[in-house]
Amino acid sequence: MKTLTFPNGDAQPALGLGTWKSARGEVAAAVKSAIEMGYRHIDCAHIYGNEGEIGEALAELFAAGVVRREELWITSKLWNDSHAPADVRPAIAVTLKNLQLDYLDLYLIHWPISLRKNAPRPLQADGFISPADLPLSTTWAAMEDLVDAGLTRHVGVSNCNIPKIAALLETARHAPACNQIELHPYLQQPELVRWCLDNGIQVTA
Repeated sequence: MKTLTFPNGDAQPALGLGTWKSARGEVAAAVKSAIEMGYRHIDCAHIYGNEGEIGEALAELFAAGVVRREELWITSKLWNDSHAPADVRPAIAVTLKNLQLDYLDLYLIHWPISLRKNAPRPLQADGFISPADLPLSTTWAAMEDLVDAGLTRHVGVSNCNIPKIAALLETARHAPACNQIELHPYLQQPELVRWCLDNGIQVTA
């Protein structure tokens, strides 16, 4: 399978199983089938609400000897209401507990916007936190600490444009390893993709 190589030599399988909209009661079977068929990359997120079931599936596969942890690439994402530095490490701790893992391969800031805790839906203006009050760079510094602590091998962003990533690079200790974006025949973003690759940032869709 084709892989995307990160600066430290780690190789992310280019094709992964996305778990968005995978219903509870179904996602475990999907993960098991995918891994048994040869998938080695599982893309998760806390907001998807199914990481617990994915964790149960992974634990069963490990116990049965179908695959070893180090053979998999597991991605997850920090949700928008946990951008405050004090919330970042507890957020990944919940994800790791749900997935029954000691570390992630890649942890992404899901969206470059911050929400207040328990913001009512549909979202109103007062549900958002201003970038002036909680800059993305502040969240990024807390993400970098997760790498230092061994909780994730890489950190990155998702749904980020060029100016936001460029601003992060001005102060980052760990450059974003990846920018996960929406990309399909109805939405092409060649300038963003080219800029990311020119700056050593992998792009996944």
